[in-house]
Amino acid sequence: MQIPHDTRRALDVVVALVNTAAEPDQPDGLSDIAALRGFVEEHAVSDVGELSARDLAGVRTVRGKFAQVFAAPNSRAAAAQINELVATAGTTPQLTDHDGYDWHVHYFAPGASVGDHLAADGGMALAFIVVSGEQERLRRCEAPDCRRAFVDLSRNRSRRYCDSRTCGNRLHVAAYRARRKEADAHPEAAEQPQASEQIEVVQGGEQQQGPDHR
Repeated sequence: MQIPHDTRRALDVVVALVNTAAEPDQPDGLSDIAALRGFVEEHAVSDVGELSARDLAGVRTVRGKFAQVFAAPNSRAAAAQINELVATAGTTPQLTDHDGYDWHVHYFAPGASVGDHLAADGGMALAFIVVSGEQERLRRCEAPDCRRAFVDLSRNRSRRYCDSRTCGNRLHVAAYRARRKEADAHPEAAEQPQASEQIEVVQGGEQQQGPDHR
């Protein structure tokens, strides 16, 4: 899927913001103004001045609305959430080349609060996904103990985990250990391969594994 650089960057910020929300095993990543300042600096959110409790509350509200877009059951529901976001933010597209970056579009109005800034740029990035017919790429990790958001940018929309090196590998290892435990508990069954696992002889004398082999 072809995504403009600025849109991709805005989507990264959206995902990072959604993933600051408190979970059963994770405290709120925006617990105070200092945490919000850290988030702004980490993600190089531009045109942000002194932050206040009002900014913190505003960003938390935007975070919740972004999460609702990820939870939307269809594109129409997602579009309704996005329309509300960008309308509330007072979206005002303008070209800029600040801080040495090439020309790109800012959607937030000059002097906008950090909440409106995130809502405008993030909302328009999410709008790009919906307009492209790719709303289903806005996903949550399928690991049972993880609900982190991510945008599936794989070619065939096959990504299932927020990080294949952590959640993905962890589940694969757990599944492997479960199979080994089952095999050790029933060794007689392990000695007799299932029909779908039988080795088939094909033309030319080569051997091909059954459909269940990966």
